[in-house]
Amino acid sequence: MASISIRHIYKIYPGNVAAVKDCNLEITDKEFVVLVGPSGCGKSTTLRMIAGLEEISKGELYIGDKLVNDVPPKDRDIAMVFQSYALYPHMSVYKNMAFALELRKMPKSEIDKRVMAAAKILDIEHLLKRRPKALSGGQRQRVALGRAMVRNPAVFLLDEPLSNLDAKLRASMRTQLIKLHKQLETTFVYVTHDQTEAMTMGDRIVVMSEAVVQQVDTPQKLYDSPCNIFVAGFIGSPQMNFMDAVLKKDEKGYYLEVNGDSLYIPAEKAVGELKQYADRAVKMGIRPEDIYDDERFIKSNPDSIIQTTVDVREMMGNEVYLYLKYGDSTLTARVAPTTVSRIGDNIKTGLDMNKIHLFDADTEEAIV
Repeated sequence: MASISIRHIYKIYPGNVAAVKDCNLEITDKEFVVLVGPSGCGKSTTLRMIAGLEEISKGELYIGDKLVNDVPPKDRDIAMVFQSYALYPHMSVYKNMAFALELRKMPKSEIDKRVMAAAKILDIEHLLKRRPKALSGGQRQRVALGRAMVRNPAVFLLDEPLSNLDAKLRASMRTQLIKLHKQLETTFVYVTHDQTEAMTMGDRIVVMSEAVVQQVDTPQKLYDSPCNIFVAGFIGSPQMNFMDAVLKKDEKGYYLEVNGDSLYIPAEKAVGELKQYADRAVKMGIRPEDIYDDERFIKSNPDSIIQTTVDVREMMGNEVYLYLKYGDSTLTARVAPTTVSRIGDNIKTGLDMNKIHLFDADTEEAIV
């Protein structure tokens, strides 16, 4: 049993500096959970409290059914993989992987069995006699994973393990980690500041900001239904566009007044909660892929058209990013590579109003 239960946990440093505030999280057995957020949000501190490397100021932490607040790291049945790999430079790969087992006085035959099994899974059998300085970054990372694997821990804790690798190798290692999780059938808790890593790897994602958990959900639900402006802007690349708007209503229904334009909200999206926001300022969010510059969309959506100017055009191969000036706002549109829009063009731009997000201008919490 390798579930983790975090109940009202705080980490407060001297000077009353709160690194983590009232964190509540239930991680089920064999789940892959990713903690994501900007630097300084508390994600690594949370991971280190699970590991026992940081003392819990307040609250309770359970691994399985056992309260582990005062249990030392070596007795928590966890293994941690760090950003820096932390390999012993004077030891071979084999010795690096076997060292922790040797300290436990494990029989040599069992150590050899575990090291060879882990090396086979990670495809590093041919590297066992080398020392870390003779390895590439990706190979060192796999050795660090192997060193954790041989202990057969109940929980793997990974603190930004791919951040030192180049983009191509990171993509490859992401795939390997997903496969590894399925093979080992063990609980993984993974920390990253990279939302792409979080979206591609996690069964569930924990989004943190300013020491507080903002939202916990599956990648798709986080993307489709962010609970506030921070989550909406953090998840997704390029990030969501935001505009100041005023919510209005006439005989046709609810609409948003933005830069003098009236953008009508489809009836199925205009739920009852909107009533209390009539004639009030709101924040409107729309993702880049929901902004169009093609004639077919513009002709079929006359109530959601705005006039914009193309400021920057980025060719990405299979898509084009258009950076558009619209009043005081700058919008990013993700359009087809066949687009005819060029820098300096004044173009009609269509917004998919079925895909908009509305937020309270004061609390920044989601309305729709």
